[in-house]
Amino acid sequence: MPDSPVQLPAHRMPVLRVMPMPRDLNPAGDVFGGWIMSQVDIAGAVPARQRARGRVATISVNSFVFKQPVSVGDIVSFYADIVKVGKSSITVDVEVYAERNPEDPVVVKVTEAVLTYVAVNERGVKRAIPPEVAA
Repeated sequence: MPDSPVQLPAHRMPVLRVMPMPRDLNPAGDVFGGWIMSQVDIAGAVPARQRARGRVATISVNSFVFKQPVSVGDIVSFYADIVKVGKSSITVDVEVYAERNPEDPVVVKVTEAVLTYVAVNERGVKRAIPPEVAA
């Protein structure tokens, strides 16, 4: 049974969009997993930094699943949502999609990850996360 078509999440904006370049490839011609991991870390830090209202540092990668390879020319979109806020930590879920084949566009989910960040002060010392600001 063929997989159903995947679409970019319509109800959310990506926190990061990027196109990998030839320098990002491994010898097999796919984008290095480490390149994707670094971009996921950046994408996850965006909402964590906003919620912490300041600097954050990655303290753990709770899960990371590669589902499909990424190629040069793919437009890679990173969606990040906070799933838990503790006293000084913020856990973020990141989903990654690749848009490929511009002549006949296809979207595939390439990666899922959950990372935890800790709020730190200007000296890199752990600090409390301030109360959430009412909208």
